[in-house]
Amino acid sequence: MKTLSVDVSPSGVARVEMARPQVFNAFDETMIGELDEAFERLAADPQVRVVVLAGQGKAFSAGADLAWMQRASAATQAWNLADARRFAAMLDRIADCPRPTVARVHGVALGGGVGLVCACDLAVASEDAKFAVSEAKFGILPSVIGPYLTNAVGKRQAKRLALTATRIGAAEARELGLVQQVVAIDALDAAVDALAAELLQNGPCAQAEIKALFGRFEIGEITAEVRELTAQTISRVRMGDEAREGFAAFFAKRPPPWTKGSA
Repeated sequence: MKTLSVDVSPSGVARVEMARPQVFNAFDETMIGELDEAFERLAADPQVRVVVLAGQGKAFSAGADLAWMQRASAATQAWNLADARRFAAMLDRIADCPRPTVARVHGVALGGGVGLVCACDLAVASEDAKFAVSEAKFGILPSVIGPYLTNAVGKRQAKRLALTATRIGAAEARELGLVQQVVAIDALDAAVDALAAELLQNGPCAQAEIKALFGRFEIGEITAEVRELTAQTISRVRMGDEAREGFAAFFAKRPPPWTKGSA
């Protein structure tokens, strides 16, 4: 791949690194296509248990490559629509990945880079990380990343970040729910590794079911349809092989089979 480095450890932790450090991992058409391809392949690999998304060099991602955006501004509406659909499909691919996904954030996450953070299930940031939903500074808006941002921080905070385009630090990002953990820069890899190890202790089928089920929830009234969905899901899952193995391991006081080799 031209813009990514992808590696899978023996324990099943895949590390996807954006590899355009010379432009702070700003993404263009090529990186969008390669991210989509990488996450599709990793989702289909039964050996992969966790996916970590990171950036090489001094930053996580500066968002959209401005040269790409300039090309878009001079292109046709049909070209722009097809291009935006590819970006939207890539974010959906990350969010819909059946494996737990972790964003490792350092330096800056700007514009679409914030969208990548929000599309992941979990995010760990270094203390010096900065975040900005910066599209309005260029006369555009965070349209494709908007739903992911809103899901992460809520509608009112999402609008504040988008309307002001202000930069916030890692501590405020944690308060808003944009990231869940903030550590010193020299402890970032250890924190991500510890989180991955924690994720490896749980049933992979159960984690996939959690992502699929929780993805259908909305904040608000718990309707009869939602209650039925949850009842149908747990009744199906607890009869599966993974559940039987998990309960058998518990009562036998031994580790469940999916933890083998994850230490």
